[in-house]
Amino acid sequence: MLLHRLISLAIAACLSFGVGSASARADDITVFAASSLYDVLTDAGDTWQANTGNAVTFSFAATSTLARQIDAGAPADVFIAASADWMDTVTGRIIADSRVDVAGNALVVISGDMALLGAGLAAVVPDMNARLAMASVDAVPAGIYGKAALRAAGLWNDAVPFVVQTRNVRAALQLVRTGEARFGVVYLTDALGFDDVALVARFDPGTYPAIRYPAAALTDGHEAAARGFIAFLRSDAGQAIFARHGFAPPPDQAQ
Repeated sequence: MLLHRLISLAIAACLSFGVGSASARADDITVFAASSLYDVLTDAGDTWQANTGNAVTFSFAATSTLARQIDAGAPADVFIAASADWMDTVTGRIIADSRVDVAGNALVVISGDMALLGAGLAAVVPDMNARLAMASVDAVPAGIYGKAALRAAGLWNDAVPFVVQTRNVRAALQLVRTGEARFGVVYLTDALGFDDVALVARFDPGTYPAIRYPAAALTDGHEAAARGFIAFLRSDAGQAIFARHGFAPPPDQAQ
């Protein structure tokens, strides 16, 4: 009888432990996020984990790449895109009422030549035979925005022969930082994040689609934890982290 009692207690303990572990795992989340969010979300994830004890794992890549992975069934809890259009392509896998914008951004031209700091778009024109690094202009949001801005500035046709397209905006930034491209079209937050690139010019916001970062919980993920993380990004504490990294507030929070 004693042996049976001990076995019963052991089984109960194992079952209890298993339930507890599953509960803890349900509070840990995986976030698919645009590569331009690497620094700010790494910072936000550390704060989230410190405050909640729950882990967050990030997978960063071009929004287009992540959207295709999600559409193909890749497991994740949250998707944060750099484009509302790409978020629209995965509507079948997101929880519609969880979708909100978490930040905004702006588009700029950078150079590794610090003498060009603040020189303006006019400085780019005479040197258009230099390589211009951009994220893919047909698929990646930063590249799509950049193409629109250059068209509006009347520079696109001259720029096309010298554009070097990359898989994401951070790769374009890296080409400028290493000197492989004289200029790059990136987000403002990319330019602010590194002291070895000069911000040459800011594009007029009216020349490209508004840059916003929509976030949503995925249908087959841990919904409660996903919603909690998104709410944190929208909170005063979360927005303070975005502001510290140079991001604008989401359009509905902007003053």
